[in-house]
Amino acid sequence: MPSPLISVVLPAYDQQKQLKDCLDSLLAQSFRDFEVVLVVDRSPDAPERLTEAYEMRDSRVSVLRLDAAVGVGRSRNAGAAHAKGEYLLFLDSDHVVEPEAIQAMADRLAETGEVDVLLFGHSREHRDRVWPGGAARILASAGSEAFAPQERPEIFGAPPLIWDRLLRRDGVPSFPDGHYEEIPVVHESLLAARRVAVLDQECVRIRRRHTVHPTGSPGSSHFDIFDQYGRSFELLDEHQEFTAARPFLFTRMIRNFLFVFDLGGCVPRAERPQFFHRANEYYRSYLPTDFRRPDGREGIKFSLLASGAYAAFEVAKLSQIARNAVGRS
Repeated sequence: MPSPLISVVLPAYDQQKQLKDCLDSLLAQSFRDFEVVLVVDRSPDAPERLTEAYEMRDSRVSVLRLDAAVGVGRSRNAGAAHAKGEYLLFLDSDHVVEPEAIQAMADRLAETGEVDVLLFGHSREHRDRVWPGGAARILASAGSEAFAPQERPEIFGAPPLIWDRLLRRDGVPSFPDGHYEEIPVVHESLLAARRVAVLDQECVRIRRRHTVHPTGSPGSSHFDIFDQYGRSFELLDEHQEFTAARPFLFTRMIRNFLFVFDLGGCVPRAERPQFFHRANEYYRSYLPTDFRRPDGREGIKFSLLASGAYAAFEVAKLSQIARNAVGRS
């Protein structure tokens, strides 16, 4: 049997009971030339019976069973090693694939010829509200031709999500342990790519507000984000031809730090000062020459973080919360 065009690698963690919807959206696709590799480890959140049922239901689904609870990163590595497709799509259980999305990916690959990365759009759904992903503007401006990534350094400013792109199987880096494990993988794959193309279409929807998978590696925490971005900058420094990408990656890093810091439930109250000051250290360490901060409220946040003004940052946040509450009353 010939190898499929696309392999979907899906760590089978199902804390929110959404895995069935994800699998149903995949198997309902009109395009057939793909496989689904379900990776089941020994986590209590991995539903053995459900994955077995789908393996029996459709020959395109296979279950890869691991003998320990290893977390998302190592599950993805195991699934990638097991996959047979020319391109890999990494999903989580709280994603659904839009109808005809994989057909659109295949059609785009037929247009572009061989590429190392195919970027596509995504949307986010939370409490019955749906909005486009953070890379929508970058994708819309990329054009129809494939390009070398250094020609469009702005793509390093897109959210570093592994599930809004196809990667050639032979060019997929290894995922590290920890939360935010996809960050250095996304950047390493772009740095190594020769040709990148864009499909300006929303193909995957994530059904949670927080875009970090809740099941990291054993012992992981949200502080892992610092080391993950540190890896990305180390990789970037090895490629002098990507100097123009540094301001875009820096801006994305700081936006990511601020997002995690602002999002309720991510950083415990007692650890907020430590997280803020660690973010300030990264700001000062990786600040590009002649960097221009964003405008408006976001620029004020950047400025407060740059100065290490934790107390002022918290006061500003409380003031904004109060203004929002008044506006809703």
